[in-house]
Amino acid sequence: MALGPLGRVIAQGILLGVSILARALPAAYASALANARKTGADKAAEEAARKGASFLGKARMSKDEALQVLNLSEGEATVEAVQKQYERYFEANKVENGGSFYLQSKIYRAKELLDEYVAEKNKEQQDAWRKEQEKGGKGDEK
Repeated sequence: MALGPLGRVIAQGILLGVSILARALPAAYASALANARKTGADKAAEEAARKGASFLGKARMSKDEALQVLNLSEGEATVEAVQKQYERYFEANKVENGGSFYLQSKIYRAKELLDEYVAEKNKEQQDAWRKEQEKGGKGDEK
């Protein structure tokens, strides 16, 4: 019988704690948002998200870093050159041969980014060539 009143006191204590937290958490969140706006941290987080950072804060590799990882210059970056350097460095850093998985992943991400870059560069060159052809074709009609 003594457990009944003790159980009721414990339950009331738990309910009191939950009600306090239910009021305190939204107030703390609103306060944190206000502080972030004052310090500009919200804009920094938005900028990082826009640049490709994940929620863990890891930013995407830059084109310059990718070129350095594969030891290429911007002018040398072609599909064949990127593939050649990728295969060379990826094989050299195999974990089975005492290499580094971290370096392999950096090499893979560098290749991935440079493949996108080369594709964009080729598309821009093709678009420029088409525009030149259209201008040249229109001049012949006159």
